[in-house]
Amino acid sequence: AQLVESGGGLVQPGGSLRLSCTDSGFTLENYPIGWFRQAPGKEREAVSCISSYAGSTYYADSVKGRFTISRDRANNTVYLQMNSLKPEDTAVYYCAAHYSGSYYRAPSYGDWGQGTQVTVSS
Repeated sequence: AQLVESGGGLVQPGGSLRLSCTDSGFTLENYPIGWFRQAPGKEREAVSCISSYAGSTYYADSVKGRFTISRDRANNTVYLQMNSLKPEDTAVYYCAAHYSGSYYRAPSYGDWGQGTQVTVSS
């Protein structure tokens, strides 16, 4: 399976975007789902993760209080609501399914999507 991200775009500092992660043939609720981002010249970093059934959420310190991850089980979708966006949030954002290991490490995940570009600029 390959997850599909959408919702990226250009936004001014302080603005908001909501990213979506879904797949027509993959039941997202059976897996923890993580959001990662990668800026040019930088390593892919964890942004947030939501567990499979309990819905526990985890956030990188850099986005705590500004980003919210959630599930819509009826629509087989995981969202990342991003508020108070900053220029340093500019990156390609990816979602992926967690299989084993730390929620904060990319090698713990598979079924990566192609990514969606988020640009925060005035």
